[in-house]
Amino acid sequence: MKVVVGLGSCGIAAGARKVYEELENQVSNLGMDIDLEITGCVGMCHLEPIVDIYDDEGRMERFVKVSGDKVVGLIEKKLAKEDDNTYRISSVDEEALLKQVRIAIENCGIINPERLEEYIEKDGYKALEKCLKELSQKDVVEEIRDSGLRGRGGAGFPTWFKWNAALQEKNTPKFMVCNADEGDPGAFMDRSILEGDPHRLLEGMAIGAYAIGAEEGIIYVRAEYPLAIKRLDIAIKQARQAGYLGNDIMGTGFNFDIRIKAGAGAFVCGEETALIASLEGERGMPRLKPPFPAQKGFWGQPTNINNVETFANVPWIIRKGGDAFAAYGTAQSKGTKVFALTGKIKKGGLVEVPMGMPIKDIIYGIGGGILNDKEFKAVQMGGPSGGCIPAHISDTTVDYESLGKVGAIMGSGGMVVMDESTCMVEMARFFLDFTRKESCGKCIHCRLGTKRMLEILERIVKGDGREGDIELLESLAVEVKDGSLCGLGQTAPNPVLSTIRYFRNEYEAHIFDKKCPSKSCKALITYEIKDNCIGCGMCKRSCPVEAITGEPKLLHEIDQDICIQCGKCYEVCKFDAITIS
Repeated sequence: MKVVVGLGSCGIAAGARKVYEELENQVSNLGMDIDLEITGCVGMCHLEPIVDIYDDEGRMERFVKVSGDKVVGLIEKKLAKEDDNTYRISSVDEEALLKQVRIAIENCGIINPERLEEYIEKDGYKALEKCLKELSQKDVVEEIRDSGLRGRGGAGFPTWFKWNAALQEKNTPKFMVCNADEGDPGAFMDRSILEGDPHRLLEGMAIGAYAIGAEEGIIYVRAEYPLAIKRLDIAIKQARQAGYLGNDIMGTGFNFDIRIKAGAGAFVCGEETALIASLEGERGMPRLKPPFPAQKGFWGQPTNINNVETFANVPWIIRKGGDAFAAYGTAQSKGTKVFALTGKIKKGGLVEVPMGMPIKDIIYGIGGGILNDKEFKAVQMGGPSGGCIPAHISDTTVDYESLGKVGAIMGSGGMVVMDESTCMVEMARFFLDFTRKESCGKCIHCRLGTKRMLEILERIVKGDGREGDIELLESLAVEVKDGSLCGLGQTAPNPVLSTIRYFRNEYEAHIFDKKCPSKSCKALITYEIKDNCIGCGMCKRSCPVEAITGEPKLLHEIDQDICIQCGKCYEVCKFDAITIS
């Protein structure tokens, strides 16, 4: 019997480390005949900790939300061939997994990321061998062109075009860089690949390096991903020892090696020229293009930059063929896309679906719908640089062109789901606050424009909005977009513009009625006790500032001058005696 524990960051946060340690401690003590292994995140983060049990014939049973103190008992029952459905995954969750098409994350949650041999068993490095022994550099570029693969970091630029531009450059040395500086709030696609299938990234980079003629690769990963860095480091050492990195790879004369650069977590370094500046030891700030990195990048040499998910697709494309990848998706957006489902959704986690799937099918068909069965209001696509798509157009498909038409972007793949309790003005304020803080400050329009927009939004949510604020926000948004050098400033106003476009009534209610329709902006809501109060005292005891007075079994009252609108009284009242207005 083999027992595999999911030890991605999400699993560890849910208690999987305790599950693994409990098994590790008890296996020898109880004389259990089992092989204990680890794996990364399979994508079902809402079900962690996850334990997969394989019998001697290789059949797997999945158990979810397994607690550390009960896992040994579960294993004992399996050894005794007794059924235990306490932790068994439901058929609904299994079906949600089957609705996906897994290419970039096909091995995540399946293999041990710290064992090269398990990656090899899944056809690992066969694509690299095919390139080195059967295909020319141009052949590789053409295969990527046939696939229609576009950059998965957000811009959606054709991957083959970037590779071909670097190939055409005669200057050497050339560099292959991986952008693993994943900084969007709610996004963890790249992290899961790094933690769950690091060799996949190394192989994709090596193939790209062969295609453009690079001998050095750099993975720029944020230092906030310690587990990803650890497993990448293990994989690089294993690949070198096995001859998949280093000199004369597979006896073909091709030389290529990779090193890791831990970044300081600046969101702007997701922009390729800012990333290059950081690699060179400078402050991460973008520069004018052209020249493009393919012409003059790292240290002024030809450089190609793709993100983790883009590279993760490459080995599959080479093995299966570009046409096989292009068979998924739409005419302009080929293949699959990995999304991180977060926010007010029942089944948060990681999913990979064909391009062209409607948003509502992802949220309801795979994500299980809205948490606590509340009303679906909107979804933020593309992170802080994206836009909010309202529920009434949730049949919009996830492809670059369709999302652009409704005021959003694909981004790196974050999907933040919002329900009826979400204030869209506050949501816009939250994302703009993020981009304002992350601005490098080089461009005046970005540095000051986002600050002035944020000040207006902060006034509005505090009840101090003025007539003309909406129009001023729209005017400033255009100026910031037009006057910014890089994608951060050019897209920073998107959450504001999209929420004004689809939820203008909420802005107007904040400004003119001094009310928050979602009843979530503290400065614009009032808690009051109704006549049906029985005087149980629960609200009084829960109030942190003693704003509630009243005698037992008599009507209580809230002093509005003291109340801080924390909502504790509303949460604890069992008799629906407190209203929010």
